[in-house]
Amino acid sequence: MSDKMNLIKTLRDKTGAGFLDCKNALAENENEIEASVDYLRKKGLAKASKKSSRIASEGAIGIYSNESKTLILKINSETDFASKGETFLSFFDQIGKMLLEYKSNIHINTIMDQEFNDKKLSDYFTDIIARIGENIVLSDIKIIDHPESKSSFYVHNSYKKNIGKIISFINYTSKISNDQTAEFAKNLCMHIAASKPEALDIELLDKELIDREKDVQKASIESGGKSQDIIEKILDGKMKKFFSESTLLNQKFILDTEKSVKDVINEFPQELEFKLISYELLILNS
Repeated sequence: MSDKMNLIKTLRDKTGAGFLDCKNALAENENEIEASVDYLRKKGLAKASKKSSRIASEGAIGIYSNESKTLILKINSETDFASKGETFLSFFDQIGKMLLEYKSNIHINTIMDQEFNDKKLSDYFTDIIARIGENIVLSDIKIIDHPESKSSFYVHNSYKKNIGKIISFINYTSKISNDQTAEFAKNLCMHIAASKPEALDIELLDKELIDREKDVQKASIESGGKSQDIIEKILDGKMKKFFSESTLLNQKFILDTEKSVKDVINEFPQELEFKLISYELLILNS
């Protein structure tokens, strides 16, 4: 290994900074290790990459919208203390606003390599890791296009009005936008955050989830030694209960448990023509 490569390796071992950052630091400081360490520390790059291997299980969910699009993202930190801090929350807003204005398709597996203001998104995360002293990870992104519809959201356990531990969102249409429709939309969002549906309706449930639930329930019933026709009747009842608990439209509405969500939507004043199109739910620890 050349002397230059040995110096780069030594500097990387001391700081945890990237190869090119260490190479540049050495070039700027006449190959002096300690001066290069200070150089990297001043730039916020020292130890950032080592911290990036640590587990980040805390953090927050944030939501950002314009007239045609909504972005919901999850950024994890190592501790709850860091995620409540202004440094983390300001960084979160910076990333959310940049991604909202991004014109190309966003994919969680490739977005870190894209450039924003002549700087890769991954570099923004490297910087904040060095500043906070914890691993910070972009772990989920949802994009909802709604150029001709309306939206509403609810933040649970909020750190700011648009950042918290749970965010629920609905996309809907209504003939008239007024306080009544806005309140109703917000209440639906609150219901989603509390009841955590798996899908909008039964036909949209994941087939593997249905099959797994059916297998579990059937095995449980069969262990009781009942006849096949009784087993099928009990299984049918169990699956109806499962569908009513796991699909949004069939859940009992949290503000009126005598009715389903579908019922309260159907009973909403017809002249307002309220229609629920879709929903999203992001939870920090899921």
